[in-house]
Amino acid sequence: MIISYKWLLDYLPQPLPVNELSKILTSIGLEVEAVENIEAVKGGLEGLLTGEILTCEKHPNADKLKITTVNIGGAEPLHIVCGAPNAAAGQKVIVAPVGAMVHPTNGEPFLIKKAKIRGEESEGMICAEDEIGLGESHAGIMILPADTQVGLLAKDYFKLPETDHAIHIGLTPNRSDAMSHIGVARDVCAYLTHHTGTDHEVKLPAALLSSPATPSRVTVTIQAAEACPRYTGISITGVKVGPSPEWLQQRLKTIEVRSINNIVDITNYVLHEYGQPLHAFDEEKINGSAINIGFVAADTLFTTLDDKERKLRSADLMIMDGSGPVAIAGVFGGLHSGVTPQTTSIFLESAYFTPVYIRRTSMHHGLRTDAATHFEKGVDINNVIPALQRAAALIADLAGGTISSSITDVYPQPLEQVKVKITYSYIQKLSGKYYSPEAVKNILTALGFGIEEETADTLYLSVPSNKTDVKQPADIVEEILRIDGLDNIVIPQKLNIDLIKALPTDRDKRETVADILHGLGFQEIVTNSIINSKYYPGDTKLVRMLNSLSADLDVMRPTMLESGLEVIQYNYNRKNKDLRLFEFGRIYQNENGKYIEYDRLGIWITGNIQQAQWNQKARPADIFYVKGVIADLLQRSGIDGVQPVYAQESTELQWKYKNTVICTAQAIDQKRLDIFDIKQDTYFVSILWQEWTKAMAQKVIKYKEVSKYPAVQRDLAIILDKTTGYGDVVKQTEQLKLGALTGINLFDVFESEKLGADKKSYAVNYSFQLQDRTLTDTEIEEMMQQLVTTYKTKLNAQIRD
Repeated sequence: MIISYKWLLDYLPQPLPVNELSKILTSIGLEVEAVENIEAVKGGLEGLLTGEILTCEKHPNADKLKITTVNIGGAEPLHIVCGAPNAAAGQKVIVAPVGAMVHPTNGEPFLIKKAKIRGEESEGMICAEDEIGLGESHAGIMILPADTQVGLLAKDYFKLPETDHAIHIGLTPNRSDAMSHIGVARDVCAYLTHHTGTDHEVKLPAALLSSPATPSRVTVTIQAAEACPRYTGISITGVKVGPSPEWLQQRLKTIEVRSINNIVDITNYVLHEYGQPLHAFDEEKINGSAINIGFVAADTLFTTLDDKERKLRSADLMIMDGSGPVAIAGVFGGLHSGVTPQTTSIFLESAYFTPVYIRRTSMHHGLRTDAATHFEKGVDINNVIPALQRAAALIADLAGGTISSSITDVYPQPLEQVKVKITYSYIQKLSGKYYSPEAVKNILTALGFGIEEETADTLYLSVPSNKTDVKQPADIVEEILRIDGLDNIVIPQKLNIDLIKALPTDRDKRETVADILHGLGFQEIVTNSIINSKYYPGDTKLVRMLNSLSADLDVMRPTMLESGLEVIQYNYNRKNKDLRLFEFGRIYQNENGKYIEYDRLGIWITGNIQQAQWNQKARPADIFYVKGVIADLLQRSGIDGVQPVYAQESTELQWKYKNTVICTAQAIDQKRLDIFDIKQDTYFVSILWQEWTKAMAQKVIKYKEVSKYPAVQRDLAIILDKTTGYGDVVKQTEQLKLGALTGINLFDVFESEKLGADKKSYAVNYSFQLQDRTLTDTEIEEMMQQLVTTYKTKLNAQIRD
């Protein structure tokens, strides 16, 4: 959200420097992300003056240049070389003397320096309008009226508005009360009241002074009170639609709202002033002079202001006249009901629409308007009439209109005010800080809360209607903390913890695994669960979006793979090719009309895992590195007895725990990588998180005293068929159940024609150790012989000498 600094000052009882105001806003939870200088003209014409050309003669060394002398009010005239064809003696002009910074309409600003042009000195520049940001013309220099005073500052001559500041606020979704300049001012005043001890009231704009008692000829009927609890309007005649005054255009420009005409601009102005959306109807086009708020039949066609025909749903709340829909309530107007240059009378609408109806309609039709954004977060139902009065007064003032009716206010069932009970002890417990009863009451009353009743420890509060997010005591504590200042939250000097550790939650397990991956050099990413269906042609189990806002984001992802490949593609295209990434997320499937979510941990590896150094070569990622990462995760997660195996008729590796797959890994096919323009080997690991955590829960910690007796190492070289894997060797070794065997490790693989075309050799190291004594050579040799015999009989192995 953007707030205009100058505009905000209109509602504060005293001016505050923009830096101080920014600190206050951040302290009360309206975090200022940036402060941007806004100028009506780039550079503000700083350093430029009005002048008069005294003489203008042809340049002796250039046909298209002229030598001028120019009076800018100094002791001596300036000598300026000018190339404009329209320059002549006696003209009043804009001059940029030496030292002035000129900001052209197009291009970068530049400094005026003393120069020599074709042998003649030049002490400045006589300016064209595009050279100083006042227009696009470069046909010649600007010629001012003959009676223009010499030596005036250009910014004063053109009467430029003062420089404003656009304050960019990172507004959280729950703070609908601060989605306006008055809403922000209300918080600032409450902060100042609390911290200075003196009352600071918001300076509200003057309301409508008077209106006739005559009812509007437009009647209003609410047919759907649950969707539209309140609807108000007023008639204004004799309006003249045209451009808005400069001050209004400038304020809208500061908050990045485009000026359209005075009527529409006023409704936008009041929207950002009060936070209340408004809509102006051409009253002459309201068929039957009747407004009805309700629903229409499904599939009714309706053309909106952007000239697009839309198919309505039966759940879309509509504004209708005697002939049918004229606007989508709270979202967008219709093509034939809006204000045009020919409009002379309007019916101005100000209403309250239930947020859920507006959000559903806005999302379904892809109409994300300012009005819909405000309504879907909740507006102040008691602000409806003040905003209407303010807009009507501005239209009467700026568009020459006459208020020709009283206010129509249809409010069949007033909304009940929210009541909250809170205790001072609860405030201290939740905030961690003691607030005196006087401080609590002062903060809350400054924010508009009413104290209905109180006891020694309890307050019974009525919540102001603008605080749509305040429903429970915790929300009250948040309001107190904000106004006191979030940077004033007390940091305790001690921390109390329970000696009995609770069972690890899913979050604890995620953090454990994330810490392991971070330690291995991985970076965590967060991607969108919604993805492009083009990645999954022919997939019949996709969960499709009913109201996707983009053609590229139309299905819920059925696998984590493509989300990470998009991240790799982005980095790869920017020469960041060595990536190790992981993400905790969900995948979605449509199982015979039933939508199912699965938790997954995705891991992506591509590029080098070891950079080239003077003493080592770069090492690219390979499947063995991938297996090592998973082995490390398994070991440190406490999951035992898991080995990788290839899935049947697949190149995918699987890790099973008690016959349940808990992890898969694969080298991604190049055809798949080509979709993302990735030209290097990439590996993907998918951990089935629910199954993985169930396996983690089976971990049993056993302590065994460290042996006092030495371990003995033995090596063995085994010649095997190429089809026999190292996993087979491990399996046969474990089946022997040698109690003294504490470790087995493969340290070399050798292939040679001398061994045979279909043979390979494994060099394996064995560790033997007992807890109660030292092993004898005879015992070790017996165990080694058992291993040799098993390999020969079970694996058809040969033992190399």
